[in-house]
Amino acid sequence: MKMFLPFLKPLYSGLEPFAYPLIRVTAGLLLVPHGAQKLFGWFGGDPAKTIVAFQAIGFKPADFFVDLTGSIEFVGGLLIAVGLLTRPAAAVCAGLLTVTIYVTSARGWSAMEYSILWTTACLAITVLGGGRLSVDRLICREF
Repeated sequence: MKMFLPFLKPLYSGLEPFAYPLIRVTAGLLLVPHGAQKLFGWFGGDPAKTIVAFQAIGFKPADFFVDLTGSIEFVGGLLIAVGLLTRPAAAVCAGLLTVTIYVTSARGWSAMEYSILWTTACLAITVLGGGRLSVDRLICREF
C-alpha cells in the first residue's frame, strides 16, 4: 500500500514494535487504580461507599463482589501490564468489564461507551497475548 506521507515511513517502522506493548501496558496500568480504590481506598476510593453502591445495583453479598472486582482489576491490571499470564488475565478482565457494560447501560450510551472500549481492549489483548515485550515471551510461555 502506498503511504500518503511516505517520508513518515521510517518513523512508523521504528515505532511499530512498541505500539502494541504501549497499549497493553497502558490498559493494564489504568486498571490497577480502579482495583486499588475498591480494595485499599487509594486514589480517592472508599471501600465502604463502594459496597453500598454495589448493594444498590443488586450485587449481593456486596462486600464479596467489591473484593472480587477490586482483585480482578488490581491483579489483572498488573499481570496485563507486565505481560505475565496475559491471556487469562485479560480474559477475566474482559468478563468483568462486560458486566460493567450492562451496569452502565441504565445511564445511557455515553456511560456505556467507556465500558465498551475497555472490554474491547481486554478482548483484543486476550487474542494477541503478551507480545514481544512481555514476561510471557521472556519465559517462553504463551498461555
